[in-house]
Amino acid sequence: MATVPRTFNMADVWEMAADAVPEREALVVGEQRRTYAQLEERANRLAHHLAARGIGPGDHVALYLENCAEYVEAMLATWKLRAVPINVNHRYVAGELAYLLDNSDSVAVLTQPSLLGTVESVVAGTDDIRFVLVTGDDYEAALAAASPERPVVPGRGDDDHYIIYTGGTTGMPKGVVWRHADAFFACIGGGDPTRLEGPVQRPEELPDRITEQPVCYLPVAPLMHAAAQWTSLSWLFQGSKVVLMPGGPLDPDAVWRTVGAESVNLLTVVGDAVARPLLDAWDRAVAEGRPYDISSLYSISNGGAPMAPTTRERIFATLPQLIVTDGFGSSEAGTQGAMRVEPGGRRGDAKLVRFDQPTKPTIVVGPDGREVEPGSGRVGQVLAGGHLPLGYYNDPEKTAATFVERDGQRWLITGDMATVTADGAIELLGRGSQSINTGGEKVFPEEVEGVLKGHADVYDCLVVGVPDERWGSAVTAVVQPAPGASPTLEALVAHCKRSLAGYKAPKHLVVVDRIVRSPSGKADYRWAREVAEKAVTPA
Repeated sequence: MATVPRTFNMADVWEMAADAVPEREALVVGEQRRTYAQLEERANRLAHHLAARGIGPGDHVALYLENCAEYVEAMLATWKLRAVPINVNHRYVAGELAYLLDNSDSVAVLTQPSLLGTVESVVAGTDDIRFVLVTGDDYEAALAAASPERPVVPGRGDDDHYIIYTGGTTGMPKGVVWRHADAFFACIGGGDPTRLEGPVQRPEELPDRITEQPVCYLPVAPLMHAAAQWTSLSWLFQGSKVVLMPGGPLDPDAVWRTVGAESVNLLTVVGDAVARPLLDAWDRAVAEGRPYDISSLYSISNGGAPMAPTTRERIFATLPQLIVTDGFGSSEAGTQGAMRVEPGGRRGDAKLVRFDQPTKPTIVVGPDGREVEPGSGRVGQVLAGGHLPLGYYNDPEKTAATFVERDGQRWLITGDMATVTADGAIELLGRGSQSINTGGEKVFPEEVEGVLKGHADVYDCLVVGVPDERWGSAVTAVVQPAPGASPTLEALVAHCKRSLAGYKAPKHLVVVDRIVRSPSGKADYRWAREVAEKAVTPA
């Protein structure tokens, strides 16, 4: 019998699910397997251990970990104590880790043996970190010595905080502060991970959303990434099974083997950086006569980074039996909408994303402050409403600049630029902060990247602007060639001009061995700009 949750607090919702289906498998990470009952008991034991070491309401606990079952246990344990887990990029070196621990006011760190040296070098000279807990023997001993009973912490409710740090590829990482209730609806589906039934209205309705037929969900992104956290929690809260790939570089063949071994139904990728290697591995397996068993799989979704239209087309052509969903959102907005294509349905087009299934109030506002009229062709900024975060942690100026009031309602300036089609769908062009002003015209890198990736010689690319005496900023393509290919500027310019206005075509080409992206697949434009400026700008 499921516990009826009192609030939309993450711990309350989790405990409801754990009570409803204790015998079901909840989590698989490599060799680690947890049922709902096991995951609940271990989270309780960890919560008691943390409490005994002084962790309580409002304290921040940094999770400096690759994917592992302990990551999920730690999130649940901290929420049970009304504390706050802090996601830390496991690729951070000492300086980056020191910045984030300081910026987040973390008081404890949970890490793994392979990362312990970096943690020790950072915390050696500070009294801010009370203790470091390491997975493995020490962690297991701590759990074994702690109570399996649920901790009782007065005041747990909707207003407890959930913080997610952004990736920081366009600046230093920023902590986005959500109330649990707002995050539950904006980020985690409001009790409806499929977005088909609609969100619940009251916590008492949540036990009825526990599915009788659990699905198996695999997000390829690491848990330190918002999209992986949100989607995994949405399925766990519904009584389904979540499979995570263990830490380490992306292994496309291992992903396909896991889909078959665990009977995965839903797979989420993060843009072209994940989707293309998966498709390459699939093609190699088929060519070598060893196709993977994906008979259980019925949906691939994308979130967290753009997917080129040519990549969507390739999925349609390679795996035509699957539903393909391209999601749209951010750490600050939660999930905003999606473009969903059923088998045999509409194919991709030249646009990066055309989202016609909004999940929260969304408008496009032009430079004059008025909403963009459908079909007008005007470009404006995307604003998101509805459930929103409180702001950025310890950054009131950034909060005031990003969250604005309009007609008596609070809105988020997402930073995305878009147009509105005649039928009311929003067509995204790219991030305004990354736009290139070339000769007075604005160019959105993601739009050009999407077209360039359709050329046979281009495997991956980023587009940036470099200083130019004539144009102010010159569009420059940083390209990772397809295997065996030698792309030329002339060929890429001709290719772009078939789909885009001439001023959007690159004026420079920089060829690199590999495009640098974050572990979650997000573009590192700072790196691309440095590479481009070094290659193009005369000494």
